[in-house]
Amino acid sequence: MRDVRKILVTGNMGYIGPTVVRRLRDTWPAATIMGLDNGYFAHCLTGGDFLPETGCNMQYFADVRHVGAEVMQGVDAVIHLAAISNDPMGNAFEQVTREVNYEASARLANMAKAAGVRAFVFASSCSVYGYAEGEARSEQSELNPLTAYARSKIATEQNIRELADENFVITSLRFPTACGMSERLRLDLVLNDFVASAIATGTIKILSDGTPWRPLIDIKDMARAMEWAVDREPANGGAFLAVNVGRNEWNFQIRDLALAVQAQIPGVAIVINPDAPPDKRSYRVDFSLYQRLAADHLPQVPIEQSIGELKAGLEQMGFNNGNFRNSQYMRLRVLADLRARGRLDEALNWRLENRLAV
Repeated sequence: MRDVRKILVTGNMGYIGPTVVRRLRDTWPAATIMGLDNGYFAHCLTGGDFLPETGCNMQYFADVRHVGAEVMQGVDAVIHLAAISNDPMGNAFEQVTREVNYEASARLANMAKAAGVRAFVFASSCSVYGYAEGEARSEQSELNPLTAYARSKIATEQNIRELADENFVITSLRFPTACGMSERLRLDLVLNDFVASAIATGTIKILSDGTPWRPLIDIKDMARAMEWAVDREPANGGAFLAVNVGRNEWNFQIRDLALAVQAQIPGVAIVINPDAPPDKRSYRVDFSLYQRLAADHLPQVPIEQSIGELKAGLEQMGFNNGNFRNSQYMRLRVLADLRARGRLDEALNWRLENRLAV
């Protein structure tokens, strides 16, 4: 285990960030952990009894599009989570998605290298494979990004690849669809949505015919992979590595996810739309490379555990909102609300004069 003295985590005030910070703190108790986030979703707290950012030594409130090189001073590792984080937001704010997810990410990686940072960990996505019939997609498979979000992730990978060398190790972690309980829970994710629907309405409505494939990963296992990437040596995968993170057996069809939820919440009805048009986001992923390189950091949380923890967390919150798809649990809805209230401009910059308005 390397001596890691200072870690910068961008986007730490989102869905995944609190779990990542907790994992880093457990692994490197004496490290200085700094968070950097612009706070879009800071108020979207769920089920926690304290502010997750207390796990950081320092919290920057800043937009990654405008951050200065001074934040890199003395940093050993950067975990770059900050992004416009799903397809609906990417489609609604396509230019902003390019600015944040690609242009700012490339700039951040260049600043990190110039500052002497040793490890740069980029949160990428298996969605770069898009619609992929047939065999599971490996890192050598053709890419087919269908959305602004997916295109931004692969553009960043391609841009920062040439920065990597033995002193600046870049790991691009291509994650499956996330799931699991968080202090800032998102319900715009398939398994989380199904559990919430089951609890609040007693029904799971599948908008497709239930056959599309999705690989899944719990956020605890995402954090486990990021810890591995911070510590990775260039001899283990190369100075630049793009790798699918997951388990081969955790590729699921959508209907099987609904059945897994039903098994833990008896009495729930499942409604499938047999006349739905084909879902273009259907793909299976081959995780063999990660299983070879990161044998000590393989995902440990099966979906049954994720479902159980989501159920327990939502019940502890007293969750009963059958209209949750029109609430702050949906990230696009949060941004739309902040814009409607004049807090954000059309480019999703804070209007500082209105930010604290009553």
